[in-house]
Amino acid sequence: MSSSKEIILKRIRQALEDVPENETIHGQEDSAERTYHQTDSLGPDERLRQFANRVGEYKANVRIIRENDLPKAIAEACKNQHVDRLVVPEGLPEDWLPEGVEKLYDKKGSLSHRHLDESDGVITTCSLAVAQTGTIALDGGPGQGRRVLTLLPDYHLCVVRAEQIVGIIPEAFAGLEEKVKTTGAPVTFISGPSATSDIELSRVEGVHGPRRLDVLVVRE
Repeated sequence: MSSSKEIILKRIRQALEDVPENETIHGQEDSAERTYHQTDSLGPDERLRQFANRVGEYKANVRIIRENDLPKAIAEACKNQHVDRLVVPEGLPEDWLPEGVEKLYDKKGSLSHRHLDESDGVITTCSLAVAQTGTIALDGGPGQGRRVLTLLPDYHLCVVRAEQIVGIIPEAFAGLEEKVKTTGAPVTFISGPSATSDIELSRVEGVHGPRRLDVLVVRE
């Protein structure tokens, strides 16, 4: 065993010295007390408004629409963003897609990185959304597709249903936990368009994801 590995293992053992004997480390519940808020007290309408406000604060475009208006809203968003070639993940309803736009279907991961990079945008659904932070979570379910679909295109159009909006992050983790445990699915968290700051603190957009994000919130 190398000396570096010995040092690392020694430090791990030292860090675990104060763990009570009746607690386990791997794969089982510990006795840590969860004193933070795990649920939110806002009603559905308040959560929806809070989510829309927070998404807008991230410089994303957000609209609250009715189910019947969804295809029209998608067509308008594509027109406004000059989308001629739209990436479509598996499981997305066909009747949502606008006419006059070339659909790039990612059937069983068939689209290459070059196809995605040369597209004008991608449309997806989501797994859930968080009102408090304006965050959208994707877990690769129907209509969401592979993680790379929402990283390479420059524009992302996301459809969120009002009933998918939870209040706070602990509720989101609880909602995602079962699928992650059973399938090992990677989860992508989106809080507005991709943006970061360079060494001079200048805002740079599109470094690790779409520069433009539109969110359509569908309420019954």
